[in-house]
Amino acid sequence: MSKYFRVWLLLSFASFQSFFVSRIGAFLFLVGKILRFIFFALFLIFLISKTKVLAGYNLWQVMLFYLTFNFIDSTTQMLFREVYRFRQQVISGNFDLVLVKPVNSLFRSLFGWTDILDFITLIPFIIMIIFVISKIPEITSLGIVFYIVLVVNALLIATSFHIIVLALAILTTEIDHAIMIYRDLTGMGKIPVGIYSEPLRSFITFVVPVGIMMSYPVESLLGKLSTGAVSVAFFISLFIFSLSMILWNYAVKSYTSASS
Repeated sequence: MSKYFRVWLLLSFASFQSFFVSRIGAFLFLVGKILRFIFFALFLIFLISKTKVLAGYNLWQVMLFYLTFNFIDSTTQMLFREVYRFRQQVISGNFDLVLVKPVNSLFRSLFGWTDILDFITLIPFIIMIIFVISKIPEITSLGIVFYIVLVVNALLIATSFHIIVLALAILTTEIDHAIMIYRDLTGMGKIPVGIYSEPLRSFITFVVPVGIMMSYPVESLLGKLSTGAVSVAFFISLFIFSLSMILWNYAVKSYTSASS
């Protein structure tokens, strides 16, 4: 673990340096991310100011769903930005060089590029989450523990999806559409999944587990999630992770390099 942590630090330092090559572009991109967050937050505030509740949740609770989504989404984008560049490595043959390096190829393909812009937004999200939690009186210490555990569980699911995307890039040399479909589906978790009607609600909760990723942590924090549902969330995350590793191993064994 210490070896790969040092490798990640080296890769992250190299990616951080690249952002300073185009400072204006990086600044504008960061401003765009902040404005997008603010505009949707204002939309939620205006919406709930008229309806008072959304899917049975008040303003502070809905904002907690939105902030949790942004924290999970920013963390995965920060860690796995290399996935967005992986297709070029496959079609150019540079993935051959990754395979012969004394570093796990999956680790290199997942963590080869750290997005400093998403890293910058994480601390404000954590501060805002703590502030919103302080405004909700019914939250307990046990709920906070379940919230943290389910956020980690959500990151495991997100990791699994990115591994699947990497495997598809090897098998099909396509990645852009797959990763954008993932982004669009997870975007449905900005608000409580309870707002969606059946069968869509069940589909994005269990088949494409956006609800487990984005809504379950907050629902557990608010005491609205049963122990059985928490167990199902862990089972699904482990199942998807196992499936992603099987698919990745199959894809690597099937890889024949760009030259062939």
